[in-house]
Amino acid sequence: MSTIPAEIHGQKYMSLKTFRKNGMGIPTPVWFGEENGKLYVMTRSDMGKTKRIRNKPQVKVAPCTIRGKVTGPEFAASARILPPEKHAHARQTINRKYWLARVPLIWMRTDTYFEISFD
Repeated sequence: MSTIPAEIHGQKYMSLKTFRKNGMGIPTPVWFGEENGKLYVMTRSDMGKTKRIRNKPQVKVAPCTIRGKVTGPEFAASARILPPEKHAHARQTINRKYWLARVPLIWMRTDTYFEISFD
């Protein structure tokens, strides 16, 4: 059973570090939803992090500020790109946490969701 580290649980922003084929880590501050020991992140299919997760699902996550400054320990995790039938559930976890995520015009190009687990 996956459990969210206490340092990440309840944070407003999380640094999601994805890895290039050469092993270089690229951190990105993201919003995330939490449910049943898993984290959910929304993005677009044409973003670099989507391509990097497709190539290598191992990621690292850490609490951070809105600008991406890491404020706590980093945790190894694995990410998977969710199939379209799971998008609504992932979106609900994010909408519950951030009222701005509910504004449709801002996020209309969002078409990809990740599920991050710590097992």
